[in-house]
Amino acid sequence: MDFTCAKCGTTITRAFPDGKFSPPIGCTIHGCRSRTFSPVRSTAKAIDFQKVRIQEILKSGIYEEGRVPRTVECELTEDLVDFCIPGDVVTVTGIIKVINNYMDIGGGKFKAKNQGLYYLYLEAVSVRNSKSHAVSEELSDLHTFSPRDLEFIVKFLDENGPDTFRQIVQSFCPSIYGHEFVKAGITLALFGGVQKYSMDENKVPVRGDIHVIVVGDPGLGKSQLLQAAAAVSPRGIYVCGNATTNAGLTVAVVKDHMTSDYAFEAGAMVLADSGSCCIDEFDKMSAEHQALLEAMEQQCVSVAKAGLVASLSARTSVLAAANPVGGHYNRAKTVNENLKMSAALLSRFDLVFILLDKPDEVLDKRVSDHIMALHAGNGEHLFPAKKQSRVLGSCGDIAFGATGSLISRLRLDHKKDKDFVPLPGPLLRKYIAYARTYIFPRMSRPAADILQKFYLRLRDHNTSADGTPITARQLESLVRLAEARARLDLREEITAKDAMDVVEIMKESLYDKLLDEHGFVDFTRNGGMSRQKEAKRFLSALHKESELKQDECFSISVKCFHCFVLIRYPVTKNMNIKKL
Repeated sequence: MDFTCAKCGTTITRAFPDGKFSPPIGCTIHGCRSRTFSPVRSTAKAIDFQKVRIQEILKSGIYEEGRVPRTVECELTEDLVDFCIPGDVVTVTGIIKVINNYMDIGGGKFKAKNQGLYYLYLEAVSVRNSKSHAVSEELSDLHTFSPRDLEFIVKFLDENGPDTFRQIVQSFCPSIYGHEFVKAGITLALFGGVQKYSMDENKVPVRGDIHVIVVGDPGLGKSQLLQAAAAVSPRGIYVCGNATTNAGLTVAVVKDHMTSDYAFEAGAMVLADSGSCCIDEFDKMSAEHQALLEAMEQQCVSVAKAGLVASLSARTSVLAAANPVGGHYNRAKTVNENLKMSAALLSRFDLVFILLDKPDEVLDKRVSDHIMALHAGNGEHLFPAKKQSRVLGSCGDIAFGATGSLISRLRLDHKKDKDFVPLPGPLLRKYIAYARTYIFPRMSRPAADILQKFYLRLRDHNTSADGTPITARQLESLVRLAEARARLDLREEITAKDAMDVVEIMKESLYDKLLDEHGFVDFTRNGGMSRQKEAKRFLSALHKESELKQDECFSISVKCFHCFVLIRYPVTKNMNIKKL
């Protein structure tokens, strides 16, 4: 910027290093001792400028309890401005510089007090954004694979062959005994499906991430499963619902104390972009449930606060664990009533698993032996007991709850697998990262036929019942799970066997969700309302109808606009309302 001397009119050009405003001290003309200058603002040369705050990424394999992740201010100029948004993983190369606090806030009466205070910032020279990668890179360069890593992946597939699924499922959280279906569902969520139309502006993107919720009684290892998922995920974040706010989950708008400008701070969902967000105590955060609706389906977080309007990417798999209301799960109520959760949020979960603490002499003995072996440190691996046969409802050829071939293939045999060794966490993490980066399966015709037939059977059984129909979300969930199943074996095509495995997992999830207190599958429970609640609403509708007609007795042929299917309840030909 040019400055004009107020006495002699001489023009002096000054450069501002690091953006610090510094007018001339005195006139350079001989004989002129003027110290008064007026800036010529039309001659100022400005550049684009942006200040961002970056935070280090803690590696999942290294637990540093009690330490807050370090942050540093970065200054982006010229073409680096708007190169990244909150939630992106970036690698910044720059020069460390210092600046006085008082220079940034304009001095004032605290100028003398703050004159000796400095803070560090990074003047960025280059910024590398990993947003375009399928798996966001971390400081450990997880997206790069050495020849040794590639050799391990090839040998792992050759040694296990068709048992790769079992090997990975049994290697996931081996400290938890049993729960093969739950582990299989969480494992498929870690691998994830394939996002479609993400780069096409003319089509709406279809999410490929799989959401799983585990509901059950306390003390069954739900939190440990989530912590294990966050540890082996290429980019995993673990949060607890009772200590999380709405802004902490999505995006917060904060005011910079130095410049008084508003800025975005990414929450857990945005920070877990292209990874997994594990939310424990999901039932304790009922006020924050609405913030997850958009992030779970549209894979983005829209925010409009303090004059700032933006949409941030949140392509993450939500793995949640919740305890039912009252401490124990009540089969007489539906999942919605046990969790006090809206049907819109529950329908966004691809898999819903329910864990019940039922007394079982054989299973309790094996679980106690497994826990004592873990505490003894002898490394003995115990094997699950066989599940008892279930009482099934009349559901035609769907056969909910039937023990299929998948559960027998996932379990370990105490004779054949005596020398079984779980896959270490870092290697499993590297395997998942490789699959998510380079494997994008395609649907085959036999697999598509199996998934379509299963979906049409569900629609047929559910439409005939009095409940909310199963929507196309269940079909999309089947497709995503099938893609994850093929991706787990590093295959480019989804086979019929993959589709059958996914159908068995979906049957287990729906069986837990639709089972009533008598042990029968009831499709009416999919609507989020139990039979007891339906009966109360039916009687309430009868009371309202009798008050409108001023008649206490009426025939069953009278149709109430609030009533449900009347033949479900034992109603006599002429019913007196007062006797109910």
